[in-house]
Amino acid sequence: MTASDSWRDVFGHDEPYDEQVDGIETAIETGRDGGFAVVEGACGTGKTMLALTAGIELVRDPDSDYDRVLVLTSVKQQLRQFEDDLRTINANLPDGYDPVTALTLVGKADVCPYNRENAGGIDDTNVYERCESLREDTRAITGEAGSTTARNLVSRARSQQTGLADSGVSGGGATYLETGGEPTPYPPEMPEYDDVEYCPFYAQFLDDLPDDGEPVEAVPFDFDAMGLIDPEELVSLSVQHGTCPHSMMGAVLGHAEVVVGNYYHAFDPVTTGGFTGALLDDATFVVCDEAHMLEPRVRDLVSDAVGDATLRDAESELGRVIQPVQFEGRESHTTADADLVRAELEDADVSLSELERTREFLRDLREELDRRVTAHLEREHRGWKSRLADLPDDEIPLRDPTEPSPDEITEWAEKAGYHDGVWARAEAVGGVAARILNEAEDDEKERAAPAAGRVLGEWYRNDHERYFREIELERTWNDTEPESSWRRAYNARLAMQNCVPSDAIGERLAEFGGGVLMSATLEPLDVFEEVTGLNHLEREDDRPIVERTYGLNFPPENRESFAVDAPKFTYDNRGAPGEETTARRAYADALRDVAAGTAGNVLVGMPNYAEAEWAADALRANPRVEKAVLLDESSDDDTTEDLKAEFFGGEPKVLVTSLRGTLTEGVDYQGDRLRAAVVCGVPIINTASPRTKAVRTAYNRAFGDGFEYALTVPAARKARQALGRVIRGPEEVGVRVLVDSRYARDSWDSVRKYLPETEREEFQPVSPDMLSLGIERFWDGRA
Repeated sequence: MTASDSWRDVFGHDEPYDEQVDGIETAIETGRDGGFAVVEGACGTGKTMLALTAGIELVRDPDSDYDRVLVLTSVKQQLRQFEDDLRTINANLPDGYDPVTALTLVGKADVCPYNRENAGGIDDTNVYERCESLREDTRAITGEAGSTTARNLVSRARSQQTGLADSGVSGGGATYLETGGEPTPYPPEMPEYDDVEYCPFYAQFLDDLPDDGEPVEAVPFDFDAMGLIDPEELVSLSVQHGTCPHSMMGAVLGHAEVVVGNYYHAFDPVTTGGFTGALLDDATFVVCDEAHMLEPRVRDLVSDAVGDATLRDAESELGRVIQPVQFEGRESHTTADADLVRAELEDADVSLSELERTREFLRDLREELDRRVTAHLEREHRGWKSRLADLPDDEIPLRDPTEPSPDEITEWAEKAGYHDGVWARAEAVGGVAARILNEAEDDEKERAAPAAGRVLGEWYRNDHERYFREIELERTWNDTEPESSWRRAYNARLAMQNCVPSDAIGERLAEFGGGVLMSATLEPLDVFEEVTGLNHLEREDDRPIVERTYGLNFPPENRESFAVDAPKFTYDNRGAPGEETTARRAYADALRDVAAGTAGNVLVGMPNYAEAEWAADALRANPRVEKAVLLDESSDDDTTEDLKAEFFGGEPKVLVTSLRGTLTEGVDYQGDRLRAAVVCGVPIINTASPRTKAVRTAYNRAFGDGFEYALTVPAARKARQALGRVIRGPEEVGVRVLVDSRYARDSWDSVRKYLPETEREEFQPVSPDMLSLGIERFWDGRA
């Protein structure tokens, strides 16, 4: 072995595929030069092991500047794959090698002992708010001005159990909170000190935290020798010692060689600002898995909004700060209260008049929001007050989405006399208001005024070309609102959509030392590099971007692929779901041919849920289809999991879903779980949506062809993801079918060019009347 292939020591298997050798060595060389490898690899390429091996080799190379690998993925299935490969690596390291220290990051809801057991008044609906409140109260009780110590709080919580066990009362045995397979030292009820609830797990962390030391010194277990610490193990190790699992996660994450998380941990401003910011530097080798989702996921993370309720609460908070000065000496407002407000304002260089003006602005802004929502409902949903429960989610554009220009709220504010300074100073005003309230009320609650002020400041600062502003109406229900108010049925938000997130993605990637961006569906790579800002890094920062594309390396005789030259599945061709058209008959026949001609499970992907319902009805009505037909509808995670279990169990079935749902990517259909996948049409999102029009317009200006970059390419990737569910291993056999002439022919609106060359060779065009014969020949040849 030479120094150039020393990576084989950490490669988890006996022999790598040829593609893995090329990919690992490419990623290592590119990473050493501060660049990024862009890898499209079909299922079976071994991308997770490829990326981990390259990253760990760089971290362990004494001549490298890398300290850690940060893995980001948007799919839980892939997160588990990285965990499995890390365990494989550690299990097969040569003698004398230290295990690779790794940590999986998850949210508080997954590790909070109380939330996991639905105890202490904490559940999924309030875990984040309750956690922050309990932490603040625990710090307040034990801080410099507090009345006790963290050690005493821990002792009190533990003694509740001991006292109960030793009381001698019949039936008075101690009841311990248990989670992660371990009993904790504390009761299921939240303990109190001087009528204030506190978190004993967090108190233990504070007690273990050295005065001038690193948080890692508060970790009570030797994580360096443990290899991968997954969330379950982290919880178990932490609660045995009575300490907070989430705090342990934060203490360890800066010292692990590999950190596995999701896009939030690198791209969400709130998460990076309060938790993972230490990972965002040039000592980190980043791995972006499922990178075809990088653009839409980051767009959501870097867009922003402020809700009507937040504006209301912010207005109230500012009022409570103003009142002690406004009514000094009257009612319950003392001179001391007024002096506190004046002193804080002076220290923060914020005037009382700014507070008053900002409060007026928030009040008038809510009135304008109410006026616009009411006018929209009167215009679009006449008689809406009598059918509040039936109103749909909606959006109200605040400018023409095809013409970048100032939005109507900004123009309203200018006409109403709210100048630039009100917008620009809103965050500072909100911040000082929160500090005054926390000091005056002796409570470290999270306040609405800073959050509202931050969004209003961004509203003022962001441009009108890349950002699209609108009012979002999200279905909800609030019985406390009047029966005739839209607020009873809707949560309204002033929203800013970042239409072109390439700058945000590229700027964040630039903070890392290098990395790998990979997926089974990245082609066309030049488009991917444009929309993620990678090309800017290459041109402006001289950082190398190296491309690799690897096709399926499984036996080609185990699969058959068809591109059916059927009429385009567009609304103009197919009509509404209830109509009998030539196009619909062609697609119903194609679905029948695959479902009836395949002796196994069949997955059908349609452009949306309405078309999925039509396809399911058409299959059920066809006498040649003897399989049960399952229909996936937009639903919660538990319902989707139940549907998957039903599909995988028992006799072969057909599962029909939307290509924009969760069952066509990131789901494991290994083994004989799936024998065929059919994609009908090109799943382009609703082009009539104002937001979609704004994104398309912004992409036109940024890249030249907004329809291709923003709509067509992502749709082609969605189709390819669905087809990728079929062949997941070298022994698997199946059929992949694309139905739509845009996959079969080269034309002005063809998407065939977006398939990699290897796939274009495999997906040979076939006429609709020859599909059943092709399927029959393939399966007969496998008999």
